[in-house]
Amino acid sequence: MAMQLPSQRGRGRRAPMAEINVTPLVDVMLVLLIIFMVTAPLLTAGVPVNLPDSRAKALDQDQKPVTIAIDESGAAFVDDKPVADDQLAGALARIAATRTPDGKPPQVLLRADKGLGYGKVMRVMGELNRAGLNRLALLSTPGEKR
Repeated sequence: MAMQLPSQRGRGRRAPMAEINVTPLVDVMLVLLIIFMVTAPLLTAGVPVNLPDSRAKALDQDQKPVTIAIDESGAAFVDDKPVADDQLAGALARIAATRTPDGKPPQVLLRADKGLGYGKVMRVMGELNRAGLNRLALLSTPGEKR
């Protein structure tokens, strides 16, 4: 009696294929990657603010900064939570009390609508300075290069 092994090709029989086709897996993973890359920036902006254009380059950041937004009506938001004008100083003092591991106050990103008057933005910046939050960055949308 002879035994037939899978590697031997007998009368028209084929050996089972031992390879896995990974092309569909790679295709699905690339589609998911593109979906996440497109939707991730949309998740960061909580308060709708029409930012001004600027040609400045992006900042390097070590930790998650505190975001302060001022919408077109002049309402202030600290990390997407509305804060009344009379409570802004207290909220900023609590933020200034927290320190980064290197002992500095946290970085603050200020997003202000471009239709706002200069006075409202300066009032908020003055409150930031009074609270000791001097690491401030003003956000804008990238403008066209000239």
